[in-house]
Amino acid sequence: IIKDYKEGDPILHLRLEDESTLEYPVGPKDNPLPFLRNPDILVGENDLTALSYLHEPAVLHNLKVRFLESNHIYTYCGIVLVAINPYEQLQIYGEEVINAYNGQNMGDMDPHIFAVAEEAYKQMARDEKNQSIIVSGESGAGKTVSAKYAMRYFATVGGSANDTNVEEKVLASSPIMEAIGNAKTTRNDNSSRFGKYIQIGFDKRYHIIGANMRTYLLEKSRVVFQAEDERNYHIFYQLCASGSLTEFKDLALGDAEGFTYTSMGENIFIDGVNDAEDLVKMREALSLLGIKESHQMSIFKIIASILHLGNVNIVAERDGESCHISDDLHLHHFCQLLGVELEQMEHWLCHRKLVTTAETYVKNMSRAQATNARDALAKHIYAFLFDWIVEQINKALYTSTKQHSFIGVLDIYGFETFEINSFEQFCINYANEKLQQQFNSHVFKLEQEEYMKEQIPWTLIDFYDNQPCIDLIEAKLGILDLLDEECKVPKGTDQNWAQKLYSKHLSREHFEKPRMSNISFIVVHFADKVEYQCEGFLEKNRDTVYDEQINILKASKFQLVADLFQDGKDVSAPAVLSGKTSRINVRPAKPMPKSHNREHRKTVGHQFRNSLHLLMETLNATTPHYVRCIKPNDEKQAFVFDSKRAVQQLRACGVLETIRISAAGYPSRWTYMDFFSRYRVLMKRKDLSIGDKKQICKNLLESLVKDPDKFQFGKTKIFFRAGQVAYLEKLRADKFRFACIKIQKTVRGWLQRTCYRKIRKSAITLQRYGRGYLARRYAEYLRFTKAALVCQKQCRMVRVRRAYLTIRQAVITIQAYTRGMYTRRLYQEFLLHHKATIIQRTVRGWLERKKLCRARDAAIVIQCAYRRVLAKRQLKQLKIEARSAEHFKKLNVGMENKIVQLQRKMDEQSKDYKTQNEQLVVANTSLGTEVGKLQKELDVLRSHQGNNNQLTSLQEEIERLRVELDEAHTQAKRLKEEHSSEKLGLEQRVEELERENSLLKEEKEEMNQRILQFSKSSEGQKGSVPQKELRLQTELNEERLRYQNLLKEFSRLEQRYDNLQEEVSFVKFHPGHRRVPSNQSSLGSDSNYPSISLSEVGDTEDTIQQADLDRGRELIVTKLGNTPPTHTHKIHKKKQHKMFNAAMDLSRQELESENKKLKNDLNELRKALAEQASDSTSSNEMHDSYNLLLSQLKAANEELDIRKEEVLMLKSQIVSSTKPTENFNLIQMRVKVYVGACICVCLQMFVRLLEAQLQSQSRKYQDELEALHTQIEVLKEDLEKKQEMLNHFSSLPPDALVEFSVQQEITRLTNENLDLKEIVEKLEKNEKKLKKQLKIYYKKVQELEGLKMSRPELTRQVTVQRKEKDFEGMLEYYKEDESLLVMTLITDMKPQAVSATVPCLPAYILFMCIRHSDYINDDQKVHSLLTSTINAIKKVLKKHNSDFEMTSFWLANTSRLLHCLKQYSGDEAFMTQNTPKQNEHCLKNFDLAEYRQVLSDLSIQIYQQLIKIAEGILQPMIVSAMLESGSLAGVKPMGYRNRSSSMDCESGGPGGYTLEALIRQLGDFFGIMRDHGLDPEIGQQVIRQLFYSINAVTLNNLLLRKDVCSWSTGMQLRYNVSQMEEWLRGRNLQQSGAVATIEPLIQAAQLLQVKKKTSQDVEAICSMCTSLTTQQIVKILNLYTPLNEFEERVTVSFIRDIQNHLQDRVENNQLLVDTKHTYPVLFPYTPSALSLESLHIPASLNLHFLTRV
Repeated sequence: IIKDYKEGDPILHLRLEDESTLEYPVGPKDNPLPFLRNPDILVGENDLTALSYLHEPAVLHNLKVRFLESNHIYTYCGIVLVAINPYEQLQIYGEEVINAYNGQNMGDMDPHIFAVAEEAYKQMARDEKNQSIIVSGESGAGKTVSAKYAMRYFATVGGSANDTNVEEKVLASSPIMEAIGNAKTTRNDNSSRFGKYIQIGFDKRYHIIGANMRTYLLEKSRVVFQAEDERNYHIFYQLCASGSLTEFKDLALGDAEGFTYTSMGENIFIDGVNDAEDLVKMREALSLLGIKESHQMSIFKIIASILHLGNVNIVAERDGESCHISDDLHLHHFCQLLGVELEQMEHWLCHRKLVTTAETYVKNMSRAQATNARDALAKHIYAFLFDWIVEQINKALYTSTKQHSFIGVLDIYGFETFEINSFEQFCINYANEKLQQQFNSHVFKLEQEEYMKEQIPWTLIDFYDNQPCIDLIEAKLGILDLLDEECKVPKGTDQNWAQKLYSKHLSREHFEKPRMSNISFIVVHFADKVEYQCEGFLEKNRDTVYDEQINILKASKFQLVADLFQDGKDVSAPAVLSGKTSRINVRPAKPMPKSHNREHRKTVGHQFRNSLHLLMETLNATTPHYVRCIKPNDEKQAFVFDSKRAVQQLRACGVLETIRISAAGYPSRWTYMDFFSRYRVLMKRKDLSIGDKKQICKNLLESLVKDPDKFQFGKTKIFFRAGQVAYLEKLRADKFRFACIKIQKTVRGWLQRTCYRKIRKSAITLQRYGRGYLARRYAEYLRFTKAALVCQKQCRMVRVRRAYLTIRQAVITIQAYTRGMYTRRLYQEFLLHHKATIIQRTVRGWLERKKLCRARDAAIVIQCAYRRVLAKRQLKQLKIEARSAEHFKKLNVGMENKIVQLQRKMDEQSKDYKTQNEQLVVANTSLGTEVGKLQKELDVLRSHQGNNNQLTSLQEEIERLRVELDEAHTQAKRLKEEHSSEKLGLEQRVEELERENSLLKEEKEEMNQRILQFSKSSEGQKGSVPQKELRLQTELNEERLRYQNLLKEFSRLEQRYDNLQEEVSFVKFHPGHRRVPSNQSSLGSDSNYPSISLSEVGDTEDTIQQADLDRGRELIVTKLGNTPPTHTHKIHKKKQHKMFNAAMDLSRQELESENKKLKNDLNELRKALAEQASDSTSSNEMHDSYNLLLSQLKAANEELDIRKEEVLMLKSQIVSSTKPTENFNLIQMRVKVYVGACICVCLQMFVRLLEAQLQSQSRKYQDELEALHTQIEVLKEDLEKKQEMLNHFSSLPPDALVEFSVQQEITRLTNENLDLKEIVEKLEKNEKKLKKQLKIYYKKVQELEGLKMSRPELTRQVTVQRKEKDFEGMLEYYKEDESLLVMTLITDMKPQAVSATVPCLPAYILFMCIRHSDYINDDQKVHSLLTSTINAIKKVLKKHNSDFEMTSFWLANTSRLLHCLKQYSGDEAFMTQNTPKQNEHCLKNFDLAEYRQVLSDLSIQIYQQLIKIAEGILQPMIVSAMLESGSLAGVKPMGYRNRSSSMDCESGGPGGYTLEALIRQLGDFFGIMRDHGLDPEIGQQVIRQLFYSINAVTLNNLLLRKDVCSWSTGMQLRYNVSQMEEWLRGRNLQQSGAVATIEPLIQAAQLLQVKKKTSQDVEAICSMCTSLTTQQIVKILNLYTPLNEFEERVTVSFIRDIQNHLQDRVENNQLLVDTKHTYPVLFPYTPSALSLESLHIPASLNLHFLTRV
């Protein structure tokens, strides 16, 4: 809505999905408001009842979106599965799809017919109640196909437990019934023209044990009449297409166009259908059901006779009242094929017998009557043949085993209405009325049960009840009763019957009379009004056939034809009683007439009513499941949806009624968890603080929806009225929109700020550079200006200075002369004044001196007088003072000071004198220089006086320079013009060059492409050799896989044999939900001979494998014929001349073993020295290492002595056993030389080893030094941290400092305590281990002593006396102890018993026993032990067929025994890695290659059982762990929920598994295999197979579930896969190939996360998803579901682009991954380094009867 709408507005403004606008006129009566649309999250919902708005447009839109955009043909509508016919073969019905739906809940997977079948099977097993699947729909809607797939599902899941193959027989009935009961119509090329109800019986273990079929209302009229563009039943055309076959020559058949009964429709072919091939399939099905070839030929003869009967030409007589048959070849063929008299049949085809009370007479028939009688006979024959074939099928499917429960599949016609509706349509619509009534009551009942289970107040819902319409048809004096009554009237007609109907039922609301017709009537059915034409009702209801013709058929010479029409025959299979919950007996659907009396013969309507009542009783006694098939269009076009036709069928099949019933109450139902996870965004933080999520949901709803009637709270679900979910979605969308706007506002603000900052920074940078450029330009301008000014200044200065100097010189000259004159004048005047002054001075001085002398003399006289007075006074005083001592002291002191002062003054004066002298010198020099300068100036002035003439020359020079400057300016202008013109020319040239360059580039690209294509072709030629190698490797793998599949088939045959033996003593089985496929294989065989298989799989070289394959094909006959191989081949005695070579070999082997021993000792010594060097600070450890050195030295000496003694014994044995010869000394000398050379070589190797050891030691010390440096750095960092912590302590207050220090101390003490605890635990473990070893050794000693005392000595060939501790690696036992040995080592062996010993200990013990039997040359003992071992292993594995640990244990032991037989076989190919001692232990007398082949086959079987057990354990964990568990933090489901069904249990099923549980289980598997000593290569193959299974199950589930195809699931899935990859890396399993098996899963997760909009996204997806098929990619894109309104759906155009890009990809056309695929296993040869003579046998095995040899 793009504009607000108010009530009363005439127009509603809308925007459609294609962004176009629409003005929708609104009126109060004529055109109300349009229906509300569901929110986007509900568009494409897989359950129609989950829609928030339930109305016809919403239902049609949802179906259309699913059908056209997502190509989903199945949709739930409550308990109903709506199936739309795609008119195209879809790859969604394979066995892998069945496996994907097997065991799943109905709402967990996408809607599918298999989901309905699985729900029925599960409810049968869980509730122990019979089930029914009702499939209905129009002709061409796909009913037959849906029923067929449902039966295929039951046959696959509930396969028979024995060898009867009942499920194959059930499936084989389909092609037979399609051939005789299906035909081409205008609406459907394979339309079922009858209804059938198939009961599939199950035993207590829910295996199929039998089946029974009931048929309803075969359309017999089709045998004699077909409308235009229709065909008769398929069987007629199949016979005609195969008429040229030898066995069909007697049928005299030709082309179908030559027969009347097959050419009425004028179109005898169906596109894409081969009738001849279909007949072959039908004959194979008949043979599978046990119908003999003779009976098959009889069936074909009867069908061919019907064709010939239709071509019989009946000729009318002239009177028109009679007719006759001329000599007709077709009648001859008819009588010959049926074995009847030609004359009689010719007579009674044209005559009839009338029987009255008085007499019997024969009456002629007209041509029309005879033709009708002929057609009636043909229909009668075909109907009886049809019933007989159904009877034979039921006999083949019948079983004497007690039936515990059954599942019925009803394939019945849907509601039909045509332009002309007759008796068949009336019966079909009558049956649909009954089924619709049952459907409505069941839906109403389930709805009521759902409300009661959830404790919701139940209010009565009004729904349509069609009981009045049913009463109109079947009640007393109803339509059928009146029809039967009219049929009993001798001259009853259709018109009379119509008048009776008008008079009796015209007042009923469900019965109407047409306005324009008096021979038709209208019945108001639940789906629509249907007008029926009364013409033909009576004839079809009577089904009249003359007894005379039937009597002729009864007298046929063919037994089958005669039995077909016998009175009172039982046409049904033996009745099959149901279980406790149902007491319905299977009765014949159509009883035969028991006498010739027409009054006692039941009409067709009566028979149909009885069979329909029986069907309803059966259905009411079972739990029904509904499948409604919809025909999307009438043109049979693939994926074209006609909404009008669809809504008609939805009304007719009751889907809309189901929706109406749901909408009347609370149609939307959410569990509390789903509601919480979806709408938690509407909650506040304080609401989430409540722990009870149920209460949180209640509080939220009460606050959001004010009307309490709009919702109800149940026990496990919340019930909503229609539209409430849409309202909540609107609130949620508003909340998200507000949050999104806020986020957008913040993000956009941040982006704008960031952009502004970038722009501002760029502007500032530009400004900075611009201003710098301008500043540089201005500075340059200033520099140029200043330079110009300087030049001008200098030039002007020169000119002015020159003028100034000239003037100045003249002025100075004038001034000089003038001043000289004035100076001379002043000089004379000054001289006169000076002379006068001297005279005056002299005179004035004399006068003043005279005056001064007189005044001085007078003053001196006065002073002398006064001073004399003072002197006298002072003298008197001095005389007094002089008399004292102090006076003299002061006098001296004063004198010293004065002397010092005087001396200082003298120094100062001398310094001043010096400085003055220096100043004077400086002054003199400066004056001299000044005088020199003045002298130079004077010379310059004198010189300038002569250069006055130069001024004029300078002015001329200036004028000349100006002229040159003007010329330079003009030259510059001319150059600029030339430059501009040249620039234009160059630009044009550049453009031309660019064009040429682009052309050259294009040519270059073309050449590059040609070169690339040529290189690719050359690389393809070069790569042909690797491709051939790859192809050969692929062929080898295929051959290996084919061989292993043969082994699996052989195991299955063995299991069948065992099952047949156990069937005799079959015991009762407790009821439970268990499924076992019909081809279940189990290991184990009680045969006493080994099986020789095709090839020896496990050898490392392919040539050996290929040779073994060729040899195995020749031996397969002996394998199946129970012919045991003979092992009587013996190795011949060694010749005498080879003894010396043996001696040399022995000595060389002894030396090599001695050298190896010394090397081991040397390594131990070096290790001890290294430990001593690394732990030199500990004296105790030094002492221990020293003790270790001493002990090793002693052991080496003892071993050396032993070797010396053995050499001596060997020499003595050689000397005693050989004759002396001439060359003995020479040979002995050569032996010594050889021994010496070996010793020299060993010493050289020893020296090299020491050098390498020293180098490694030096490198080790360097590494240690670097480690110490790094440790120092670490300590420094630690010290710095502690310093920082100390500074932090200093800043803390006293209380906090105390608390912190206490915490630090507690932490330190805790760590120390944990370290001490670990040390104590290690010591305790070591102590326990040592005690255990001590006990073992003590028991061993006791056993050896007891054996010495009690066991008698065994007789064996002893050639050399050895010490007691020397063994040859053999174990001896008595023949009678063989069974005890096998029982101890195999039958009663527990893996835990040998867990603490050498891995694969039983295999080593068995081989040591085999070695001794070979040593004593006892072929019977070898044969018996190996055969018993193989059979015992098979029995153990059969007993523990679900124990992974036991299977892994025996896989490891079997493969190890196989490797031992290879390693010690004496074959050089297997001895390359043996030690000399191991080569001594090789088998001497027997070649056990055939037993190696048997053990290889047994290993393959054990491996297959191991994979089966592991997959069975992982199967229930995979989907939950990989797709449903949310182990990734922050990624949570957005509230998309599974469909809510009333059939769901309250418990919700078992708890889900997490990814950690799955990885833990894989770790357990890997740990068990590793602990049992299984070869790492085999363990890697097991892990690879398990990862493939995880990938297949997860990807299949992803492809079948819409709720997990989202972005968040993709992220979660990618995280889960990365965790599994991390697990592989943590166990060094990267090279196992397991990562490659989950590559499709990785790409699927990436596909869910990538963008899906543009063409670039299309290319990215196509290049990324290389491991996914095109169908898988398209399926995921179709299923991709946005979990909120901010995501966008994948458009149809985008998916089309993906398909167009991938159309050239070569791949298999398969949607789901094959979960049953297994990789061929390869057992690589891995020899053991264990020495048999050093093997220790624990006493706990109780093998005291074995003696070591």
